[in-house]
Amino acid sequence: MIEAILPAGVVCAEAREGEPPPLHPEEEALVSRAVAKRRREFAAGRACAREALGALGVPPAPILSGARGEPLWPEGIVGSITHCDGYRACAAARQREMLSVAIDAEPHAPLPEGLLPDIARPEERPHLAELARADPAIHWDKLLFSAKESVYKAWYPLAERWLGFEDAVLSIDPNAGTFSARLLVGGSLAGEARLGGFEGRWAVGDGLVATAIALPR
Repeated sequence: MIEAILPAGVVCAEAREGEPPPLHPEEEALVSRAVAKRRREFAAGRACAREALGALGVPPAPILSGARGEPLWPEGIVGSITHCDGYRACAAARQREMLSVAIDAEPHAPLPEGLLPDIARPEERPHLAELARADPAIHWDKLLFSAKESVYKAWYPLAERWLGFEDAVLSIDPNAGTFSARLLVGGSLAGEARLGGFEGRWAVGDGLVATAIALPR
């Protein structure tokens, strides 16, 4: 599913239910104290990551985690992992082609009651209401959440700083299947280059909402 919203140059591996293959010992140590569900999710995500890296010609190796739990990719690679109930995926690309790659998948269901004020800025809520009136079959609040998750995943490897839900204003195009994010904080890409926002794509189907961002060089 996510593969359909990624551009050429980005490879994707996806998996549904099933027992994932064993982790590398160094990866196993990262989740040794985690509950069984978290361990399965982690292992399934790493399995997708190795499949995606293999498609890029990268030999299998442990994929460790950074300070905020982000995957630490082999040199010259950018990528992203997502997992939710019944679905796992990884997208990866060569760093010479993409500055950042981010994906997110969520169950296509409404946000839990009371969570929207923590996710949507005041100026985004009328936009969500307008989208819901035009197409009530889509849970636009969950789409906004997923898109902001992708924005953070695209942002953090570049800026190495936290980005909250309140730090980006999103606009969703229901016809083109795209979204744009305007950042309310500054971040450096490289040298003096500044990052003001992202453009992404979204899709809904098979019980999921998925979002993706690929920032080319």
